[in-house]
Amino acid sequence: MIAHAKSTLRRLLPKNAFARGVGILVGGTAGLQLLSLLTAPIYTRLYTPNDFGLLAVFTSLIALIAVIASLRYELAIPLPEDDQEAANIVVLALLIVSGIAGVTLVVIAFLRQPIAAVLDVPQLADYLWLLPVGILLGGAYNVFNYWAVRTKNFTGITTTRIQQALVSIALKLAGFKAGAVMLLLAHVTSQSVGATALGRAALQHPGFRGVRWSEITRVAGRYRRFPLFSTWEGLFNTAGMQLPPLMFAGLFGPAAAGLYSLANAVLSLPMSLIGGAIGQVFFASAAEAYRTGKLGSLIAQLHDKLAHIGMPPALVLMLLGPDLFSFVFGPQWRQAGDFARWMAPWLYLVFVASPISTLFAVMERQKQGLAFQVILLVARIIAILIGAWQQNLELTIVLFAGVSALCWLGFLFWVAFITGNPAMTMIKPTLRAFGIALLCAAPIMAGYLVDAVSPQSWALLLLLTALLVSARYWQLLRQAY
Repeated sequence: MIAHAKSTLRRLLPKNAFARGVGILVGGTAGLQLLSLLTAPIYTRLYTPNDFGLLAVFTSLIALIAVIASLRYELAIPLPEDDQEAANIVVLALLIVSGIAGVTLVVIAFLRQPIAAVLDVPQLADYLWLLPVGILLGGAYNVFNYWAVRTKNFTGITTTRIQQALVSIALKLAGFKAGAVMLLLAHVTSQSVGATALGRAALQHPGFRGVRWSEITRVAGRYRRFPLFSTWEGLFNTAGMQLPPLMFAGLFGPAAAGLYSLANAVLSLPMSLIGGAIGQVFFASAAEAYRTGKLGSLIAQLHDKLAHIGMPPALVLMLLGPDLFSFVFGPQWRQAGDFARWMAPWLYLVFVASPISTLFAVMERQKQGLAFQVILLVARIIAILIGAWQQNLELTIVLFAGVSALCWLGFLFWVAFITGNPAMTMIKPTLRAFGIALLCAAPIMAGYLVDAVSPQSWALLLLLTALLVSARYWQLLRQAY
């Protein structure tokens, strides 16, 4: 029976290799992401905005260091034709990760109190010992994840994501009485599950039998452009995403960081579910497409699909953000819905642009990638400082989201230029997607135009909108298959 079920599932997957890889990654994690979304309203009633703010600061610190923990050598793992060379890159990256985690441990041992004080989160000092552990496990997971991408082991990636989500959910629900520390432990523990599972599968590959120290030093030199340029690109990219909660905590308090983090997590759900999967499959396919001169058409087709997938939820959140957050997560999180309303256009652009950002590595244009991330980071920091100068948190969010959207829009036009696509390749799909999304959201838009709509009528309008959006996604799904 199990064999029959597997055979049926394989027949249901798309025949196209790219769509099939995305289908495995998305299909395997969709249920878990839905479960995470369904359990989020429970978390927001078990934990306070301050608890989530502490988690946001902690995970931001991990992300900032983990992204450069291997000096970005993991990006080179899918590139060599020879598996043995790739295996030597894996070992090189793991050695660097271990060294960075060790240095972090020494720093934390002497400076945990000053670090917590600078971030204006003094209670974090008691938990910073978890930071080097999280860096080691997160860095190792990134390395083994790229080996899985190289070998197209998308089923293994999906399995680890499922395991991570289940462990995280179970710990958060079971240990809520411990407070914020349980949120931190759940994050670190889920990373250990992923690193262990993918690492065990990777190290069984025959390519690792040929690992030699001389080869490790050779590949370190051969792919030196990644630490020289991609490390800074990755650092600035991650800093642009992770500095906001740190700055919000320091300038407006931990609760502000918690509100921002919830809004960002909800809006980033499509990115982590679909965009992340597409980005990994794209990276696995883009190198060959670049060599055969088909990269431009691949980019155009991918952007068209992403525009239609990402637009409906972005538009709905722009219209209903505060009301939805208040209803789903509780009244104390209504301001997070206000944040979501302003952040939706920016994160829509991230959704359609981020999966193809690996283009910098594929085309070995790391300098341009670094320049983009520097511009993005500086613009975001200036926006946050202007808002803090005005002592206005909502203005800070508006400015931050606005400059972020402009930067990602510029990135899309740059991608069109270097891949030989006309600018309208990026504009037309967005306009078509916006028009269709407007039709899907027409019922709730009509509700805003009518005075004194009853709760029952609002429920009906929301249901109609949900049905129209579902019908649109069903149409997109059939096109993919």
